[in-house]
Amino acid sequence: MQKEGDVRIPSGCAISGIFSRSGKRISGESIVRSIAPMHDRSNGLGGGFAAYGIYPKQRGLYAFHVFYDSVRAKAECEKIITSNFDLSAAEKIPTRRIPEITDEPAIWRYFGLPFKKALEDAALDEREFVARFVMKVNTQVRGAYVFSSGKNMGVFKAVGFPEDVGRFYRLDEYEGYCWTAHGRYPTNTPGWWGGAHPFALLDYSVVHNGEISSYDANRRFIEMFGYKCTLLTDTEVITYIIDFLNRKKHLSLEEAAEVIAAPFWSEIDRMGEKDMAKYTYLRNMFSSLLITGPFSILLGYTGGMMALNDRLKLRSMVVGERGGMVYVASEECAIREVEPSLDRLWSPKGGEPVIITLNKGVEA
Repeated sequence: MQKEGDVRIPSGCAISGIFSRSGKRISGESIVRSIAPMHDRSNGLGGGFAAYGIYPKQRGLYAFHVFYDSVRAKAECEKIITSNFDLSAAEKIPTRRIPEITDEPAIWRYFGLPFKKALEDAALDEREFVARFVMKVNTQVRGAYVFSSGKNMGVFKAVGFPEDVGRFYRLDEYEGYCWTAHGRYPTNTPGWWGGAHPFALLDYSVVHNGEISSYDANRRFIEMFGYKCTLLTDTEVITYIIDFLNRKKHLSLEEAAEVIAAPFWSEIDRMGEKDMAKYTYLRNMFSSLLITGPFSILLGYTGGMMALNDRLKLRSMVVGERGGMVYVASEECAIREVEPSLDRLWSPKGGEPVIITLNKGVEA
């Protein structure tokens, strides 16, 4: 008879992140090594990475990473891209054939900027124009999916264990100042290439361990503002919530975290007058964007990374520092794998964001 403790039941999914405050570009091999010890937290139905600073020669251009299921989907999507963007390159994303990754779609990337006339005709700023383009392709072009759309960054994901996904995409050939990684253990959604983490829009990318019980309420609210949740997973909505709060509503990331993982009303009632007024406003104004259920997330964005637990800390997450390097992961072993000697190691409180940014004057 098996006893409690004889069988390890991981609390689903693995996340890991590496960030260099100095802007030093780190090989993708490091993040692959970091996520590998947490192999048993995923089941091979999704793995992925986000990287920042990997396209320095095209740093001023949007880099679109796109999956295609058919020649027709590619032709239809490229017609939209070329009519709206001045492209400097269109190419297959380099991959390495390995037996562990199968049934891959066509995977392409495009570098470019919106045509000035297209922006003027749409009467939109550049980032909103790009965000709407991504939504249009992902909702209207059957068989095409734009899964990365930021500047000087990229998402790489697939169906497979994360260490295999890293080898498949040849991440050892890339260098970036920020890396995040995810190993997926889907429990109530399908495992497919689009459903692997990270989820990204513009330069925001999110990896997530947990399950969002407030998904329907969050989705209904966010879709009133032009977002469309089409990817059959609850994590997608977190990316759109952060984009909405930070880019559209101009909340700081600290304030966005205070919406997503807001304190209980009983805590707010015990606060001082100033804090009580702030949290009361945020909870009332954005009540439908409170995320409930267990979660730990890593948000990557241009120049920074944010780690956040749910307010009850129902998912594990630890943070380590060594000099100008910061490491975040579901388990300490993932950090020790790439940095055995740490200056500091701690577990953030529930609902307390850990925000890491490039040093002042360092260009993203």
